[in-house]
Amino acid sequence: MRARAANGALDPTPAMTEAPRASLIVGPLKAGVPLALSGTVRDLRGQPIAGARVEIWQCDGLGRYRHSRDGGSDGVDPAFLGFGWVRSDAAGRWAFETIRPVPYPGRTPHIHLSAVSPQARRLVTQIFVEGEPGNERDGLWRWLPEAGRKRVTIPMTEAGLGSERAARLTGHFDVVLRG
Repeated sequence: MRARAANGALDPTPAMTEAPRASLIVGPLKAGVPLALSGTVRDLRGQPIAGARVEIWQCDGLGRYRHSRDGGSDGVDPAFLGFGWVRSDAAGRWAFETIRPVPYPGRTPHIHLSAVSPQARRLVTQIFVEGEPGNERDGLWRWLPEAGRKRVTIPMTEAGLGSERAARLTGHFDVVLRG
């Protein structure tokens, strides 16, 4: 879904608070449903932004971030990456392999996203799961006006990977940056 202003320009993605990021750790996961998350980065005119740095971070499948303000590393899935960044390609596209976000006390499932490029200001926002019952109770999600909620809430749908591999989810999130 692309939100357009009355003059035909794209509306910027709503900014939200930045939360702690996780460290890079690799290995088999204890918990989590695989998610292929992708999207594009565009400017307010709808033009793709090549070379934008897109970062995501989130809690593990057990609802824990890997940082000191989340009680240290006790109970954290030692195999979960938790953080990553990529550069958008010439068409503004980006993609990550992660897990479907899970709730933790006080928060609905979400993924933090930051995007920046030389020609645009840094955006920090969050991606929410469409139809998630906890959205209505989440203070940050409720804080946004309805149009903003729609821009940061996406469906995560099942996609098969073939007979040998388990099903995974896919999600698509487009980012619009201000100049």
